[in-house]
Amino acid sequence: MSHAAQNVNPQQPPYRDRKRYAWILSLLVPCLVGFGPLLMVTTGDVRALWFPVVFFYVFAPLLDWLLGEDLSNPPESAVPALDADPYYRWITFMLVPILWAAFVFSAWFVVHFDLPLHGMVAMVLITGSVGGFCINLGHELGHKNTALERWLAKIVLAPTAYGHFFIEHNRGHHRDVATPSDPASSRMGESIYHFVLREMPGAFKRAWVLESTRLRQAGQAVWSLHNEILQPAMITLVLWTALVLWLGVQILPFLLVASFWANFQLTSANYIEHYGLLRQERAPGKYETCKPHHSWNSNHIFSNWALFHLQRHSDHHAHPLRRYQSLRHFDNLPRLPSGYFGMFTVAYIPPLWRYVMDERLLAVVGRDASRINIDPRQRAAVVSRYRLIDDGAS
Repeated sequence: MSHAAQNVNPQQPPYRDRKRYAWILSLLVPCLVGFGPLLMVTTGDVRALWFPVVFFYVFAPLLDWLLGEDLSNPPESAVPALDADPYYRWITFMLVPILWAAFVFSAWFVVHFDLPLHGMVAMVLITGSVGGFCINLGHELGHKNTALERWLAKIVLAPTAYGHFFIEHNRGHHRDVATPSDPASSRMGESIYHFVLREMPGAFKRAWVLESTRLRQAGQAVWSLHNEILQPAMITLVLWTALVLWLGVQILPFLLVASFWANFQLTSANYIEHYGLLRQERAPGKYETCKPHHSWNSNHIFSNWALFHLQRHSDHHAHPLRRYQSLRHFDNLPRLPSGYFGMFTVAYIPPLWRYVMDERLLAVVGRDASRINIDPRQRAAVVSRYRLIDDGAS
């Protein structure tokens, strides 16, 4: 079905997605990363490189505040037609070459222009934003069942060498989310800087264990092209080798630092998405089914349009195959006070994060420590600070 998703009830008018053309923002917002370099070349002022950084960390949260939240949902009868409409898929397909071009352009730019230190820092942050959009797109595509979308997910994760996310997120994080064993679920009392030391290595280790186990059970060699971690890694190797041969070995430190910042954007998202939320253990190692209330949700308009509804994270975890255009808002869920662009900045300042989020978490789950995913190193301090009820479990 094309433009209109039909409702099965003939007495109701055909459903039309009012956000249909808003999703074009998901193509336009990543293009802003080229605006800073363009301004610099036009004006000769290196400070112009900071425009995209200021936009993402200042103007995007302001737009979320001004535009407010969108609590609307498509009727369930319209969802099959929405999911089948190729328009929404083509938007994700078109973004793949845009992001690759932005990443390659950034590498070319830093080699061909003599930038001061602050200009290079701006370019690292800009290129990291490109990589962050890559991971977000890889997240959307990687959950789908078509071979094309799954391969595009691997391709778009490759520029920043984070292809293992394809395995780690789908088969690891979704299984273990909001439990103490999940390296990608942050704990109350844990700063983002402690979290990244647990999350990044833990995610790769879990991905490798999952994929090597799958291959052995299938009777295939771990070190082979059947390995879905090695597949995007090979694409990364080819891309980075081509960039070094083209631009010189001096591009390699930039690629490494920019890729780390890109991948830290995923860490930032993981940090805010499940902070302190805990699924209850029903038997040793067996947890209740993941429900919408095990994720922090955000309905802020601008950032959701720019991020393929990533912030409707509660519905995504409850229904991971559901396409972005069909993700729903639910009442009475844990809700973030801002979209992700704003919450990232809050997370980077741990005292501010605790001020904004800790009482909000307690309002959601109560003051029973057994219902909170607490950092074991901070448990006594957290229990004392917030006067939690604690049975003494570690």
